[in-house]
Amino acid sequence: MKVALVHDYLKEYGGAERVVEALHEIFPEAPVYTAYYDPKGLGPHADRLKDWDIKTSWLQKIPGAGRLISPFRLLSAKAFESFDLSEYDVVISSCNIYFSKAVKVKPGALHISYIHTPPRYLYGYATSFNYKKSWWKRIGAELANHYLRIVDFETSQKPDILVANSENVKERIGKFYRREAVVIYPPVELFKGTPCSTARRPLVKRYYLSLSRLWKGKGVDIVVEACGRLGLPLKVVGSGPELQHLKTLATSYQLPTTIEFLGHVSDEERIKLYSEAKALIVAAEDEDFGITVVESMAAGTPVIALKSGGYLETVVEGKTGEFFAKGESDEETVDSLVKVLEKFDPNKYKVEDCVNQAEKFSQSKFKEKILDLIHSNLKS
Repeated sequence: MKVALVHDYLKEYGGAERVVEALHEIFPEAPVYTAYYDPKGLGPHADRLKDWDIKTSWLQKIPGAGRLISPFRLLSAKAFESFDLSEYDVVISSCNIYFSKAVKVKPGALHISYIHTPPRYLYGYATSFNYKKSWWKRIGAELANHYLRIVDFETSQKPDILVANSENVKERIGKFYRREAVVIYPPVELFKGTPCSTARRPLVKRYYLSLSRLWKGKGVDIVVEACGRLGLPLKVVGSGPELQHLKTLATSYQLPTTIEFLGHVSDEERIKLYSEAKALIVAAEDEDFGITVVESMAAGTPVIALKSGGYLETVVEGKTGEFFAKGESDEETVDSLVKVLEKFDPNKYKVEDCVNQAEKFSQSKFKEKILDLIHSNLKS
């Protein structure tokens, strides 16, 4: 059985890329086909992919390709259609922003598409673009998106099986693609071989933690503002276009506080940060799944989450964390988070409850479900 993996592009490292890495661990000999590959954009995670057989599309050859990722959306379906996958019996595509599900497979081959979400920018979900100020860019994007919604629907009909990363995304697939999907949650492999349940240390000088791409739609500004108002220590992990705005926001409060921006960190540093935090705070609006929530619980650390999206499938209120409500405005959402933080007691949450909840999303369960799906649907 020859297997190929396909992913939108490899120029940053987040939850979607962790899923591709998990798939590659199941099929270590499988090549990875992608529209564009930039090891520098992966930061300290680049070494994780250095031994992979990565095959890029013709988009890679265009001068300045790294700065054209957004407009390349218009061409990405054609780029994926250009790959020759005729030698593979099983093709697993990983789809988020581009149209990797557009790949052509040989007759009789099994094509499974793992959908992290139908592209958020096409269907009105919060993304970094929602906050661009230029009116002409908005108009241009709407015209392009009308065309891309057609492309997205047509390419969504190609795979034999669609896999959703959460019940939340399964509902979107039914709504926008008019297809059923199988739910297989993303795996958490970060603490493999690590005694997570004993990782947490005494609560002296602990801090709150935010770990996210620094895009407006991720809600990190909500977290910074709430902690800033209360003078609470906060460590922010991640990079992105909102970094400078968040740094400015972090210095605008009268109460003495420590808000640190750590950029990219290694897996070892992530483990330490999770295990020594009072709680992870997440505020992304209608998050597809939210793998950092499970990572935090795997370290025995509770989560304070916006009551929205995939967080509702992972956090057990009162047992592994707490929810705060989304308001009519960002200001009201911050107020809601502030109220939760004022009453939050990390000692209320048992390490074993957090770890047990995280184990539902283990690497072994992911592997088992992927292999079962393939073997029960492989065409003879």
